[in-house]
Amino acid sequence: MTSANGKFDPRAALADLRHEFGEHGGVNLSIEASTTFTVLEAETMPELFSGRVGPEGGCYLYGRHFNPTVYTLGKQLAAIENTGAGYATASGMGAIAAALMQLCDAGDHVVSGNTVYGGTFALLNSFLPAKAGVTTTFVDVTDHAAVERAFRGNTRALYVESIANPTLVVSDIPALAAIAHRHGAALIVDNTFSPMLLTPANLGADIVVHSLTKFINGASDIIAGAVCGTQEFIGELMDLQLGTLMLLGSTMDARTAFNISMRVPHLGLRIVEHSRRAMLFAQRLSDLGLPVVYPGLADHPQHALLASMVNEGYGFGGVFGLDLGTSARAERFMETLQNEHGFGFMAVSLGFFDTLMSCSGETTSSELSEADRREAGIPPGYVRISIGYTGSVEQRWAQFASALERVGAPV
Repeated sequence: MTSANGKFDPRAALADLRHEFGEHGGVNLSIEASTTFTVLEAETMPELFSGRVGPEGGCYLYGRHFNPTVYTLGKQLAAIENTGAGYATASGMGAIAAALMQLCDAGDHVVSGNTVYGGTFALLNSFLPAKAGVTTTFVDVTDHAAVERAFRGNTRALYVESIANPTLVVSDIPALAAIAHRHGAALIVDNTFSPMLLTPANLGADIVVHSLTKFINGASDIIAGAVCGTQEFIGELMDLQLGTLMLLGSTMDARTAFNISMRVPHLGLRIVEHSRRAMLFAQRLSDLGLPVVYPGLADHPQHALLASMVNEGYGFGGVFGLDLGTSARAERFMETLQNEHGFGFMAVSLGFFDTLMSCSGETTSSELSEADRREAGIPPGYVRISIGYTGSVEQRWAQFASALERVGAPV
């Protein structure tokens, strides 16, 4: 998984998986559709239930536990993230909830970035306190002193997004890992916005979670997630008594795993093009003096930080933000692009081959109160744009500029 200079190379990591042939020698992975699995000797069954044998020894128990196809996808994702193991889930929220609930017992505490996906915010702010007695303190992750002050004796996890949704604030993963570890807590990093770009485990993260629905899958046709961590932690998730994946049942179907696995090998190519176009659009918007947010721009507050952490060759990500001042102006801009130019879609999510755009405060951050959105730096006219790679760059830019002109922006 390392290049000649000793640094982690995600491309080399993918090459490590070429030994995963189909059942009959095919070049592609086979789909293991069975929900239950047989054993050759009866004595193996209690060994499976006790956890003394498992997939590493070629033994499987039940589809909600480990499945060979899903297990292989987990190995692919673990290779990308340079963790010891990984396992895929039915959704990104399933991955986040499983990881947090595995670490936390009733009465425990979490420290979280104050700019996170709205569903994650609702889980931490509302659901876990009400249903599990787990509370959360939200802080600005760029204020390391505030992060440190937020820890308590019962804090079990620090939860951050590598590149925050939707503000694109970049987490200083090495510094945050050091803070978490000083307090005996785990650092969980949601790396959904930056697969291939960042390898959080190399920077000190203990657990990496993904919404595979986004860039890793890439076609906006599958809901999925993943947890990457140590072999021990993934095993804990599947424990028959206390495993959150096993008992809450958010594991992935084998057919879904196969479909995503087939898209992983060209993930790097897709990320490069998403990043290239995002950088070009962001630079042109910046040159026009428009309030664009993109961590690839030199004037982004964490540009130098991100540049110091990224894996070379993948750019700075495929998402940028544009503040159009008011939600009405933002909506008119998006309607012009979609309905008049056929450029992109007004839709939540990201990482699609076509452009997806949404007014964040009204959609994916609507779980936050107005005060919370203001604190997190999400203005009402902020449009999150996940740039696609359909059409030529100049064709798409002409459409984009036309829509800006329509709403009165200088072009």
